[in-house]
Amino acid sequence: MTLSNVLNNFLTENLDALKNQGLYNEIDPVEGPNGAKINVRGSELINLSSNNYLGLATNPALKQIAKDAVDKYGVGAGAVRTINGTLDLHVRLEQKLAEFKGTEAAISYQSGFNCNMAAISAVMDKNDAILSDQLNHASIIDGCRLSKAKIIPFNHSDMEDLRAKAKQATESGQYNKVMVITDGVFSMDGDIAKLPEIVEIAKEFDLITYVDDAHGSGVTGKGKGTVKHFGLEKEIDFQIGTLSKAIGVVGGYVAGKKNLIDWLKVRSRPFLFSTALPPGDVAAITAAVQMIIDSTELHDKLWENGDYLKAGLSKLGFDIGASETPITPCIIGDEKLTQTFSKRLFEEGVYAKSIVFPTVPKGTGRVRNMPTADHTKEMLDEAIAIYEKVGKELGVIN
Repeated sequence: MTLSNVLNNFLTENLDALKNQGLYNEIDPVEGPNGAKINVRGSELINLSSNNYLGLATNPALKQIAKDAVDKYGVGAGAVRTINGTLDLHVRLEQKLAEFKGTEAAISYQSGFNCNMAAISAVMDKNDAILSDQLNHASIIDGCRLSKAKIIPFNHSDMEDLRAKAKQATESGQYNKVMVITDGVFSMDGDIAKLPEIVEIAKEFDLITYVDDAHGSGVTGKGKGTVKHFGLEKEIDFQIGTLSKAIGVVGGYVAGKKNLIDWLKVRSRPFLFSTALPPGDVAAITAAVQMIIDSTELHDKLWENGDYLKAGLSKLGFDIGASETPITPCIIGDEKLTQTFSKRLFEEGVYAKSIVFPTVPKGTGRVRNMPTADHTKEMLDEAIAIYEKVGKELGVIN
């Protein structure tokens, strides 16, 4: 196959540059289920890179529920939601999600990324402004760009900066609507948004409130999420979530007032123009949400394991930042050293991927560790011992 010379030169030069800077990410196919241990390149490794927080991706009961739904409904929904792709399964899922989030209604999408592309652009336009935390997820940033609203970033979790910019934006008279958007839990550092303060500012300046709780649902608020953690279910306009992390399957959702969900059903493009989530996935998701509603057992085990890993790594002298959740970054700094650190962990038996620019700012490379409810103390002890060995070998710790 012959590429355009212009394209070929662009790709070659830029790929080489990324590799030289330690910014090129190698993708490792996982040979089997994505559990507490995984097989990669023929090696069994302790898995600290998954977002399968509660271990539900491999839950035997959920696998059987998905198989049964495939037998009854088939492997696909067969159409977009607005034609005849809405199965009774989708209706039950959205009712369950609304119950889960304490809202009037909910709508499901094919991914969490799609949620932000869909919901922001369905409500905000070129005559509006969006106040966005500087560390918000890429999907939020892209959703804001798609809306064509004026994007006004505020310093990460800096409430004084948010208030000043909210005041300036609303008093300028330039915008019809102003929205404030934040992640509930920031996935690279594990810190929690200051939602009570954000709500206060939103009330003062009549801001629309939007919380993407992809990494909080199933993790904070006894599993119900960050909005529930602060008791703010009646104060947040948009609650966004993913169905691929703690829920363990795939997809995303928006929860809120019924009129908001009704609007998204007629104006959000991914809902209108993409085939609905497959039946097996929808059935498994609904059951997984019910499990989280019914019991905090998996949530409690996740936090127990998170606290255990944090304590072990911190005692060794690793910089684990200021995480308030089981997300446990080991901040190395230099991108090339971060890549080397991750590779040596792999060689010793731990799968923990390096995270570098553009996912995080330059000079803040880290290995992001995510213990799950499925890890045993023996696995975590082994991982901590490997961290100690590699950390001392590379001069990251003394």
